[in-house]
Amino acid sequence: MKTSALKLIIKEAVKEAIQEELKEILLEAVKTPRVITQAPITENINAPSPIIPQSPTMSSQDKRDAYKNILGDTAASFTSNNAQSFQPQAGMDTANGTLPAGEVDMNQILGLMNK
Repeated sequence: MKTSALKLIIKEAVKEAIQEELKEILLEAVKTPRVITQAPITENINAPSPIIPQSPTMSSQDKRDAYKNILGDTAASFTSNNAQSFQPQAGMDTANGTLPAGEVDMNQILGLMNK
């Protein structure tokens, strides 16, 4: 008998045995009644209500000062001229969300992941 034929016979026998075991397990699970145990509910009526910490409120001037502090000296030089305008490329269908045909190089993806 060839080894490939023996291998195929063993494979089929193992497959049958596993299927029978699974079938028995599933049938046993379906036949056994469910026992739902529920823990008794206890309530403590005199429990104090949890104290919810309130977040500090900032005035609008304090918020502006905080943003100026974060941005530092660069905030003074930003104007609307620094904003980039969006120029869609030809072939893009913005209504249906389709993109032009093409592929992304793996180096571009890896470059994004390493940042």
